[in-house]
Amino acid sequence: MSFFSTIASKIHTWEQLPATLSHWRAIGEKIVFTNGCFDLLHFGHLHYLADARDLGTRLVVGLNSAASVRRLKGPTRPINDELTRTHLLAALEVVDAVVIFEEDTPLELIQLVQPDILVKGGDWQPEQIVGSDVVLARGGRVLSLPYIQGYSTTNIERKIRAQ
Repeated sequence: MSFFSTIASKIHTWEQLPATLSHWRAIGEKIVFTNGCFDLLHFGHLHYLADARDLGTRLVVGLNSAASVRRLKGPTRPINDELTRTHLLAALEVVDAVVIFEEDTPLELIQLVQPDILVKGGDWQPEQIVGSDVVLARGGRVLSLPYIQGYSTTNIERKIRAQ
């Protein structure tokens, strides 16, 4: 299998994901879920995703669709298209599955995934994290991971526009 086909095999549809999750659960894997826009991948993202993966054995990343990013971040975003964002995330060794969601929140996706651990970045308190009730109800954990200061897509966008 080529490197690129290995990357593509990590990108799942909502219909494909349950079979992968069932397989992982059958062999005792602990599933961690996070989500985001991941528009311009930077060091802060890499650090956050690695920390998330270290909490379990499989990391599923819910990726906001382009339409969802526009609704959340404004008309100039996303900077990178869905194809680029999905493949960049899937190319990371710490990411095991990427799935796009169209909604403004990942609640429906979290209900589908039923992760053992749900994580978001440090600007979220665990009780504020969308889907925390779903994960906690089945005995899972919800965590807020610290951000690496100085790294954000918004800051990168501002820096480019100021040039």
